[in-house]
Amino acid sequence: MRLQVVLSRAGITSRRKAVEIIENGHVLVNGKIVREKGYAVDPDKDNVEVSGKRLTFKKKVYIILNKPKGFITSKHDPEGRKTVFDMLPKEFRELHPVGRLDMDTTGLLILTNDGDLTYRLTHPKFEVRKKYRVYCRGKIGDREIRRLERGIIIEGRKTARAKVSIISADEKVSDLYIEVHEGRKRQIRSMFLFLGHPIKKLERIGYEFLKLGSLRKGAYRRLRETEIKKLKEL
Repeated sequence: MRLQVVLSRAGITSRRKAVEIIENGHVLVNGKIVREKGYAVDPDKDNVEVSGKRLTFKKKVYIILNKPKGFITSKHDPEGRKTVFDMLPKEFRELHPVGRLDMDTTGLLILTNDGDLTYRLTHPKFEVRKKYRVYCRGKIGDREIRRLERGIIIEGRKTARAKVSIISADEKVSDLYIEVHEGRKRQIRSMFLFLGHPIKKLERIGYEFLKLGSLRKGAYRRLRETEIKKLKEL
């Protein structure tokens, strides 16, 4: 098995991040530093260490959390802000978030120790769809919708095509849905700000087929086996 796959399946991190860890010399195989990302190892026989800690394979855990406003999507914060892990039992401290929601964004967040699945759900090439409900200032018109759907240049790079549908719009506020498959930092907020309609409230309400349902703010649940299977098939 390739070394970066071993790291991701052990729940250390995503496969993409695992490559960085390997190339930076943080991984030892049988006592020797290995910087080759495709290095073949047998997890049942070889001793693999990451930053001095021996690798063990843990049971895969998958949960969804309805993230409230005011929490950051990190395990630790040097500024002392509340994190999503402050809401979870200690048994889930080894999980990592699948993608990010900024502090003011609420809604559906997947957490797992399955690095392979994290990679597949977050890499743009797999085009996994996320749906958001947006409340923004001002009236969004057909022209702005077309621009959102075609893509907007942010930091020199065009966003991928989006799908937009309006619930209501007046001169003060617009209420709409937007569906994207990218996950660039503060992407949706940046798109609306570029159009002159800063977001007042943003909530992720869907992740492909996954929905929050009756899950209240700050609550979580384990994913069902059928849901895990469907996510892996995306």
